[in-house]
Amino acid sequence: MTDDRRRIDDLIEIMREHDLDALTVRAGEVTYELVRREESGIPATSAESPPVAAVPPSESAASIHVKKVTAPIIGVFYRSPSPGAEPFVEVGDRVSIGQALCILEAMKLMNEITSDYAGVVTRILPQNGQVISLGEEMFWIEP
Repeated sequence: MTDDRRRIDDLIEIMREHDLDALTVRAGEVTYELVRREESGIPATSAESPPVAAVPPSESAASIHVKKVTAPIIGVFYRSPSPGAEPFVEVGDRVSIGQALCILEAMKLMNEITSDYAGVVTRILPQNGQVISLGEEMFWIEP
């Protein structure tokens, strides 16, 4: 068994012991990011890798004025405050600084994510219910 695999197994055990839904650990230059995904049957481990967003080629280039709102934590992305409620924002909506954009659920806590920018929402990248990584782009806002 490799050292990386042993470390991952140890981190999974810590997650189980403490009933954690997500865990990020930095060891030197390596970051281990683990997210529990029991409902989908996908293994909950991943070694360091950059987030990958599926972006159609025609939409991959952002305007030089675009401000990108990124995830401050690992969590499950929710567009609305509760199931069945209207989304916080839609593409085309004008937002102000401090306005709620979404909720990220991490370790059974609902974290409201607000905008650091004023402008118009031009893209919403994650799907509702998607697990997103620390630093992953969530919204594009243009002044």
